[in-house]
Amino acid sequence: MILTVTLNTALDITYRVRSLRPHTSHRVTEVTERPGGKGLNVARVLAALGHEVTVTGFTGGATGRMVQDRLTAVPGLVDALVPVTDPTRRTIAVVDEQSGDTTQLNEPGPTVTPAEWSAFQEAYEDLVPSVSAVALCGSLPPGVPVGAYAGLIRTAKAAGVPVLLDTSGEALRRGVAARPDILKPNADELSELTGSHEPLRAAQDARRRGALAVVASLGTRGLLAATPEGRWRATPPARVHGNPTGAGDSLVAGLLSGLVEQLPWPARLTRAVALSAATVLAPVAGEFDRAAYEELLEQVTVTGEVSAA
Repeated sequence: MILTVTLNTALDITYRVRSLRPHTSHRVTEVTERPGGKGLNVARVLAALGHEVTVTGFTGGATGRMVQDRLTAVPGLVDALVPVTDPTRRTIAVVDEQSGDTTQLNEPGPTVTPAEWSAFQEAYEDLVPSVSAVALCGSLPPGVPVGAYAGLIRTAKAAGVPVLLDTSGEALRRGVAARPDILKPNADELSELTGSHEPLRAAQDARRRGALAVVASLGTRGLLAATPEGRWRATPPARVHGNPTGAGDSLVAGLLSGLVEQLPWPARLTRAVALSAATVLAPVAGEFDRAAYEELLEQVTVTGEVSAA
């Protein structure tokens, strides 16, 4: 069982329009609604890969009930979300069918009270001993301490459970000091954390700051991994066009599934890049094009070196 934590869950709403232009009205050609927030997207991809997943975080109000209702339809997924009084947020993605570009609008999350945060921590401590890995994903809603992820990392590590952290800003800075097993920033987040714009140097710096392994998403250029076992670059065969929302979350799912299956790093990275690219070809976050994924597994290029023992 894998545990994904989404403290700022959402109802993801995707609108498709033929061409997005400012200062005009638009006729929406298609609307989809899905449970959202980074950890929920990760969980749905993991479930599609055949893994059992428990999801936790916060849920509130009518929007939160819609999220939970839709989660019940996902085979292999267990809902352990913790209730709060304020409503769960919504995110709006507007896909321009002509250009392929996506415009994202994210509402703020619910304000979490101290009592609600304490209730979550207790629930998390109960869940961690029974899982094989934990993913801590996304932004922190108002009211949650900025060092929240650092504390959750320490709890998991005390139980001997490996942790992946995927967040940004001060939550990332505090979290990396708690020594997560895998840190998954994008290039901008990694640069903000370390002050370096050279990905390999920045990844090595992030490891010195506490992360055991760093896997940096480089967008269309694939990813870079700096680990105790070695350093690698993994790249897709060509740029894919579509909706990139959720591609990073599928990358996380690839890394986590490879971790619990004890795959070597090059195989984990191949899976992560193939899933990420196949997600761009899917209509909404948390899904991937299965046929494209199977093809991409044979086409991803991994280069690098194994560290000396």
